[in-house]
Amino acid sequence: MQVRMPQFPLDESVPRHWYFNHPVPTHLGNSLSLLFPAGERFFMRSVRAFAEVYKNDPQLLADVRTFFGQEGSHARTHDEYIEMLEKQGYDVQKFLKFYEFIAYGLVERFSSPKVRLASTAAAEHFTALLAEQAFTHRELDAAHPVIRDLLMWHAAEEVEHRAVAFDVLQRVDKSYALRMVGLAIACSILGSFWAMGTLVLVAQEDRIPPRPPELLAFRKRRGSPFRVLASGIRSYMRRDFHPNQTGGDEAAAEFLASLSYLSPKKTREPAARPSA
Repeated sequence: MQVRMPQFPLDESVPRHWYFNHPVPTHLGNSLSLLFPAGERFFMRSVRAFAEVYKNDPQLLADVRTFFGQEGSHARTHDEYIEMLEKQGYDVQKFLKFYEFIAYGLVERFSSPKVRLASTAAAEHFTALLAEQAFTHRELDAAHPVIRDLLMWHAAEEVEHRAVAFDVLQRVDKSYALRMVGLAIACSILGSFWAMGTLVLVAQEDRIPPRPPELLAFRKRRGSPFRVLASGIRSYMRRDFHPNQTGGDEAAAEFLASLSYLSPKKTREPAARPSA
């Protein structure tokens, strides 16, 4: 893993409906981007709370530091993405305030540090599954090139660090019940606010045109990403589960090697692993 800080031109060149030229599938992607900045920062807080657990493990400490760098870069990039949506005329601040109040003002505040970490580990599993889907099923081939590359970069790094939060959780507490509590919270928060954010954005459209034939054909061939999430829940419920059982590594590495928005000055090598 390494920390990358690409610069994507999130400007007027990006159309409002960047996926199949249709608002509904576009806003499914936009809604996830609304959740990412606060979510990524929550993930970092949750792992950082257990620094005492991993600070004497050189391998895990180095991985956690890179995890922080990657998640911080994701949060900053999706902050810029939200600014782009606002320039396109979408009102998202009321939704964001409500989402952050519920998810982090209430749920995070009244959850124990272990539950927060378990929720983070489960959420990282789902983002890695969506990332694997993007690579194996070419989900983003029809997206505008800038958004496609941004989301594929994010997806590739989710594949890279998919096991970090889970490995910290296993050192903190291997309780299966704790892992299931985290799964329940992650599913409820991600599912409900992803759907809500999509509805908020779709409601701001003047009209919803019929789905184009190419979108219908694409979805018929590839299936729904929600099936992937349902499958992910089942796999996460196995007692012998580990995130490295999922795939996508080769495709992610190949994409990152070709990322055109990444210059050498915008890449940092992983923090040196301290000696034991």
